[in-house]
Formats: sequence, C-alpha cells, structure tokens
Amino acid sequence: MSENATFPGDKIASIEEYEAGNNTFDDGDMVRAATIGEKDIDKTTRIASIKHPKLLSIPQVGDIIIGTVAAVMSSMIAVSIDYINGRPTTSKVECVCSTRNLRIRNVALVNDIVALKILNHLNGTIHATISEPNLGVLFTKCRKCGGKVVPMRDAIKCTECAWIDERKLSSNFGNSDFIKLRE
Repeated sequence: MSENATFPGDKIASIEEYEAGNNTFDDGDMVRAATIGEKDIDKTTRIASIKHPKLLSIPQVGDIIIGTVAAVMSSMIAVSIDYINGRPTTSKVECVCSTRNLRIRNVALVNDIVALKILNHLNGTIHATISEPNLGVLFTKCRKCGGKVVPMRDAIKCTECAWIDERKLSSNFGNSDFIKLRE
C-alpha cells in the first residue's frame, strides 16, 4: 500500500489548515477520511479530499434528499437517505433533522417518506432541515389502520377510518413524481 492510503476515520489534516472535501468529514478538530482511498491535499484551494474509485453517495450542503424516517425522537428525526438530488443511492447513509422549532406535534413518523435539504456536516453527522415549503412528508399512511390518507391544510385524514393526524407536509405531498425517480 502507498503512504497516501487511508481508511475511514483516519486523520487527513487539521481544520485550521484545510477544509473537508470529497469523501471526508470535519469532526470539529480534524478532517477525517470517510472511505478507503488515496489522500488528495490541494494546497492552492486548501481542501483535503480522498480519491476513491467509486464516489460515495454522501450528500453535500444544499442537496435535496428523499429518504425514509428511521427514528423519531423528541426534538429530531433520523432519516435513511434513498435519493440525492433525484438519483438513487445505496450507501445507506443517515442524516438527522431538528424538529425543535416546528410547532407541529408529529412532524413525521417512522416509515414516512420525506424530502429534506442538507444544512451541514458537523462532527461526522449530516444535518438537514425540513422547514421550507417544498420539504416535508411526501408519502405516509394512517398510523391507526394503515389506510390511504388525504391532505387537509396542516394535517392528513384517513379515507378509511377518518383518523386525523398532524404532519409537516411537503407542497409536493400526494404527487407520485418522486416514485418515478427509480426508473
């Protein structure tokens, strides 16, 4: 192996000297490798990257992702990323989205399909937001009976049992266009 070879978690550079580039992350103190590959330190742009034969599907700041809610906590949700900017990904990377500032009791529930925007990469964690109108729940089912739901202003209503539930709905809720991305 060459001396430039790296493994995930290896220290690449100090954040005082270099910014995190492709296949790297900033842990608050150091730029670290996110994958196996070769170190690529660009001294002119001050960016440390890892060259990997296959580019990992790690979303960058500003990317729109579509994913499945994996966990719901009191002030955040964890989302398994399925699409980045409309392209499918198989990397099974997760991001967290703060729900603290939203005045909705159930922003999203486990297994809901949501659209989020990536805010930053901090301490090895990908952070996202759900606060813009086009972001939010794209698809969900009734949590009581599992039936089909229809939007009602700031909530959803089950067509089978008439259960009404609050969710942070995307302006694209009910459009099945996001499903066509799999083709």
